[in-house]
Amino acid sequence: MEHLFASADDVTTALGGTGYLADEALATVTFLATRLNRPILLEGEPGTGKTALAEALAASLDLKLIRLQCYEGIDATQALYDWDFPRQILHLRTVEALSRDAHHDANPTNTAALEAELFDERFLLARPVLQALREAPCVLLIDEIDRADDEFEAFLLEVLSTWQVTIPELGTVSAATPPVVVLTSNRTRELHDALKRRCLYHWIDHPGLARELEIVRTRLPDVSAALAEQVVTLVQRLRSSGDLIKPPGVAETLDWARALETVGATRLDAEVAAATLGAALKYREDSERIRASLDKLLTA
Repeated sequence: MEHLFASADDVTTALGGTGYLADEALATVTFLATRLNRPILLEGEPGTGKTALAEALAASLDLKLIRLQCYEGIDATQALYDWDFPRQILHLRTVEALSRDAHHDANPTNTAALEAELFDERFLLARPVLQALREAPCVLLIDEIDRADDEFEAFLLEVLSTWQVTIPELGTVSAATPPVVVLTSNRTRELHDALKRRCLYHWIDHPGLARELEIVRTRLPDVSAALAEQVVTLVQRLRSSGDLIKPPGVAETLDWARALETVGATRLDAEVAAATLGAALKYREDSERIRASLDKLLTA
């Protein structure tokens, strides 16, 4: 692959141009992944910027982003390709109708030709993995791989090792240039060592106060500096309390700041915080617990 970045600092600058602020460790692993043609495996709590990295990479490199959202029960068909069955049936009926009109009896040769037509390229539905191999260079995001099962991991490992897949009816499809691959995991289960060995690994943690404030100021320049600082400070306190089922991530911090700016808030007090708390907390138990202690949290 042609070198996409000259250095880790180049990665930081390029991602920063899209509003994504990467620390030195993340910039370095991203640089190495593009140089070594290795997938990046990002683990961390939801809302820490794992998916956003792939989006920022695609934007900074001016490449197409192809996303495969994993879920329980996903298999190779959903990731690789399928045949457009309704169009195949329509084509078959059209050929049969034309044959009847021409008073042409079917024969083995015509049957074999018709069968070949039914599995022609025009009836192929390319799913994300096949699409990425064909359209590379691109960025392939395999989101929430921890939701898939062992069999899907094994299939994915084979593709990531060879950068090619075989379609029995059409032959082998290989990527002339390997795509930039980003896998994300919320660590709801442990991934197999074989897949981890194929990737460069990085754990994305919640940022500290200064970095999170910088993220908010970069992504939401219309939010006042005072309000942004209040929101980030409160979110940091919510995370450090250790009492929440689901602490807010950076995505929720941005949503909350945006919500407050939308309702015209110029400062964060208990009343406006309680009214907009749904932007940051997604569990009833968390919301009730925090509403009861907002005054204390805001004045701590």
